[in-house]
Amino acid sequence: MKTATILGAGCLWVFATLVIPGAVCTAAPAKPIELTYSIFFPATHKNTLLAQEWAKEIEKRTDGRVKITVFPGGTLTKAEVCYDGVEKGISDIGMSVLGYTRGKFPLTEALDLPLGIRTGAAATALANAYYRKFAPKEFGGVAIMYLHAHGPGFLHTKKPVRTLEDVKGLKIRCTGLSAKIAAALGGTPVAMPMGETYDALSRGVVDGSMAPQESLEGWRWGEVVTSSTQCYGAAYTTTFFVAMNRDRWLSLPKDVQGIIEKVNEEWVRKTGEAWDAMDRSGRDFAAARGNGLVALSPEENARWAAAVQPILDEYAAKMQAKGLPGAEVLAFCRECLKTQK
Repeated sequence: MKTATILGAGCLWVFATLVIPGAVCTAAPAKPIELTYSIFFPATHKNTLLAQEWAKEIEKRTDGRVKITVFPGGTLTKAEVCYDGVEKGISDIGMSVLGYTRGKFPLTEALDLPLGIRTGAAATALANAYYRKFAPKEFGGVAIMYLHAHGPGFLHTKKPVRTLEDVKGLKIRCTGLSAKIAAALGGTPVAMPMGETYDALSRGVVDGSMAPQESLEGWRWGEVVTSSTQCYGAAYTTTFFVAMNRDRWLSLPKDVQGIIEKVNEEWVRKTGEAWDAMDRSGRDFAAARGNGLVALSPEENARWAAAVQPILDEYAAKMQAKGLPGAEVLAFCRECLKTQK
């Protein structure tokens, strides 16, 4: 038994307090920070699985202070409105394609140009190096976690394409800047989301599509095309963003921000390597079905590169007219790719 005395108003009051053996006062655990993450890839796609690993790694390193729920398959926001959804707070975090909102990121369109991309790791490293160097103001509405980009975008068709002449007149499904590439090569571009492409190829609505080899398995195009053309001369990539609502990001404790930034750095490498692994797997998937693979000769690749060069020139001229350093960005991209495998 413990006693306490309090003096007040000239009187002495004695209180007894009971001490219960083993009793411990503990504060209630703090409620975790809960974040939502919208992604358009299907639940089983390797990019979705990698996003879920990213979320789990942040939860682990923050000791459960941050919990991120991933909504795959465009169930929270569709691919084409994902970025706007992040800006407006419909989702806290989102992953989608910059090219789905053409014109919103003019300077960054350089990353999707037919620069002769060789690997997903190189394209992803380039995207993040560009962002660090140029800090484009066009991303002002969000906090970019990291960017990533797929391996070389090739042409996948229902019949073999070996020369530029074979492309002429083909209806080619495209997104973003790949529509200009298809047209420059002599095809007829058909704008279409990834999710609709399988049926369009199956029913003959389009004759082919431009995408990385990953799509042959990840989106099962290998079942509805018969040939892929390794056109490195016109190879492009598609750049993806992983972004967080800016106000939500600024509301996070500084140490949590630091943890997330560290995980982001690691996921740049992991995602670039994953794209290349997905390309290999997609190529094997198609080969197992008996699909053909056309490797263009150096001379034919040079013809394809020359065919798409006006797209790069147009970009530089358009950026100059806007007062943006397009020529500098192009030079930077080409220099970076020289050092990347």
